[in-house]
Amino acid sequence: MTSISLTFLIAITLLTISPGVDTVLVIRNTTRGGWGDGAATSLGICCGLFVHATVSAVGISVILLQSAWAFRMLKLAGAAYLAWLGIVSLRSAAGRRAAVALVGDGDARRPFSPRRSLQEGFFCNVLNPKAVVFYMAFLPQFIDPRLPALQQSLILAGLHFLIAMVWQCALAALVERARTMLQSPPVRRTIDGTVGALLLFFGIKLGLDR
Repeated sequence: MTSISLTFLIAITLLTISPGVDTVLVIRNTTRGGWGDGAATSLGICCGLFVHATVSAVGISVILLQSAWAFRMLKLAGAAYLAWLGIVSLRSAAGRRAAVALVGDGDARRPFSPRRSLQEGFFCNVLNPKAVVFYMAFLPQFIDPRLPALQQSLILAGLHFLIAMVWQCALAALVERARTMLQSPPVRRTIDGTVGALLLFFGIKLGLDR
């Protein structure tokens, strides 16, 4: 392994384990539908990395970064999506309080829908303009100009994919092991409310960032 590859692996690993929107979404969906829900969400998130790598390699990112209108549209779309996820979680927390009053403590997790989880993870990542900026600024440092840029970008994104999948699936497994405690109605209300507030905060902050 060359020193430049080692540098990339260290940097991308630190980026992956840093708490952010992806982490919040994986935790939320794991408490919602179990490890499979969290893993499917992680797969959707990580598939979005290849979109950013492709965009970076073909130079579309340059257009987005130099066009204030295009970049703002992307940013607002991502902000709206995060805010929507936050509102869904907050509504779930409010609805769970009413449901507990009717059925007691027998609270069951929501049915796992792979398609739903994949879509949530994928769009959460693809509509995040910070990921576009990161890939545009970071990946070129590890691209050999003598070789095809797209192929190299996809290989680097593949390494990021593996690291992120391992980390996020491990995180989902930890959350799943604590499922009994997390499925307690008061705890679930707290989680849904907290995660919803965080996602809504991320969405508003992203929309207001300049």
